[in-house]
Amino acid sequence: MDPVSPLEQALHAARALVLSDLVAGEVAQADVVSLVEDSVAQRRWWVEQWPEGAQYVAGLVAQDVQDALLERYGRWPLCPVCGHGDPHALDVEPELGPDPHWVCSKAGVKVAPVGALARAGGEPPS
Repeated sequence: MDPVSPLEQALHAARALVLSDLVAGEVAQADVVSLVEDSVAQRRWWVEQWPEGAQYVAGLVAQDVQDALLERYGRWPLCPVCGHGDPHALDVEPELGPDPHWVCSKAGVKVAPVGALARAGGEPPS
């Protein structure tokens, strides 16, 4: 059996991280998971063209899914930090960089790494 290529490892990791965040937000229905698969398929082509971008795939897939959800359902993920004012979504930062995090732009705080929203849902990380 051939070893899994670094490209495939990056894509599988991105898929797992974003799915983890969707499960944490209780929005991992089949049609939403399809959005993740669509993004991973599109990003596979992107990384094949620019292999050095593999370290950015998790943040890009998270942003793709966030954008697709906004078009179809509304904001995701909602900020767990701000308890007042209008509900707002978290942003992925850096937009194109390694080690992406969900960030509340209003409060100016990192909420959780992409893939770790379950720990940010009001419970302190253990």
